[in-house]
Amino acid sequence: MNLKEIRELIDILKDTDVSELELEKAGTRIKITKANHGGRPLILEQPAHVYAAHPAMPSQAQVQVAQEAAPAARAEDASASNIVVVNSPIVGTFYRSASPDAPSYVEVGDVVKKGQVICIIEAMKLMNEIEAEVNGKIVKVLAENAQPVEYGEPLFHIEPV
Repeated sequence: MNLKEIRELIDILKDTDVSELELEKAGTRIKITKANHGGRPLILEQPAHVYAAHPAMPSQAQVQVAQEAAPAARAEDASASNIVVVNSPIVGTFYRSASPDAPSYVEVGDVVKKGQVICIIEAMKLMNEIEAEVNGKIVKVLAENAQPVEYGEPLFHIEPV
């Protein structure tokens, strides 16, 4: 996308109640979010397969190009054995339980069944339940509770049983 197209999107967004817009064009993903102060949007421009966590809202619009953060260290742990890595399917905030007072869905050592809810990722005020992809035992929890996660970021290691 060129600067003219981005400015047009900003102008369109200014005159609406929409607070966030995300689109993909020619292998580039653009996410525009209105700031809370001044109504000026924040623009994240990045390759389509890379997502960024929500940064602090600046007072003026800016363009940031995100680099893909390679989770190589976490991937190495899983590649040595038959560990299944559960990755985040979306950008959002990772939660280990349904509420702050509730117990975690799973702990290290717990045996889970395919389709069992193992965490929640909140994205745009929606709670998305993430399910186990296989029957197995939770070997490692890789994400921190109440912290932002990116698309494709490893969340759990499960050893199939």
